[in-house]
Amino acid sequence: MMTVDLRSDTVTKPTPGMLEAMWSAKVGDDVFGEDETVSELEQKTAAIFGMEAGLFCPSGTMTNQIAIKCFTQPLDELIADQTAHVYRYEGGGIAFNSGASTRLLDGYRGIITAEMIEPEINAENIHYPHTSLVVLENTVNKGGGSCYTLADIKPIAALCEVKGLKLHLDGARVFNALTHTGDKAADYGKYFNGISVCLSKGLGAPVGSVLLADASTIKYARRIRKVLGGGWRQAGFLAAAGIYALDHHVERLKIDHAHATILGEELSKLSWVSHVMPVETNIVLFDTVESAGIVLARLAAQGIKASDTAKHRIRFVTHLDVHADQIEHVVKVLKSLE
Repeated sequence: MMTVDLRSDTVTKPTPGMLEAMWSAKVGDDVFGEDETVSELEQKTAAIFGMEAGLFCPSGTMTNQIAIKCFTQPLDELIADQTAHVYRYEGGGIAFNSGASTRLLDGYRGIITAEMIEPEINAENIHYPHTSLVVLENTVNKGGGSCYTLADIKPIAALCEVKGLKLHLDGARVFNALTHTGDKAADYGKYFNGISVCLSKGLGAPVGSVLLADASTIKYARRIRKVLGGGWRQAGFLAAAGIYALDHHVERLKIDHAHATILGEELSKLSWVSHVMPVETNIVLFDTVESAGIVLARLAAQGIKASDTAKHRIRFVTHLDVHADQIEHVVKVLKSLE
């Protein structure tokens, strides 16, 4: 029986080319600044996004939490959408690591606007936390892979500049967003103080995320990474996978998006599906008439792995280890559940 894993784009395995790049990587002790492959990855990623410097970390959660620590002080407050990964899925790290509070907004599929943000910026008053940071997520996981365009980002960045706020991007799937919108990665550096770029989701690296910012912020971020236990040693083996991913796996993201579109279109035709969220990138969120658990069990019996995000909501995520024949198999199974 064919197995198709649609739980997440984090389940991918390194390709043969990526494994070869890892095997041949030049490495050293990165805590001493001696791993040239790590340095190459950091410099390469920063250049792609028009930023000064980068810091390679084990996970997107770490890069996000380091950024928040860099851009806030205890008693500060950040603004984000109520679905934001930094709030929902990073273990309460905003409060624990940074001593900051969070003002949550109710955007459309996780997308917030300058008009929504401005009235939530606190006045300077000892009764209120000091608003110091806005965090955006691109793509929005809980929004079904919804995307900010540069046109959406520009007025938010302008507001932050006027109000003296920092702007950070949780770019867990930022290359998916860029593939969908056609915007240029290099333009992002004009608007964000920090960008977290994940390598282990759509790009298929086994682990890792790069925090981008100006050189002074990254210098401080390196200290925070050390305190959090994120000091690498011979991490070039992992960094080599990230470099390979940036060189070989960005253009192919359009294949994942096409596969997700097929699944979304087929799901919208089924009587046991009550709603399909618009599909923009590689995430498909849909609501089921029966409980998601019942549907997931039926899918699993046919070799299809997926995850639920609510009692009646299921998520499919396409990725580089899901091929056209597997998508055909999934469509057949979905139709068989009618």
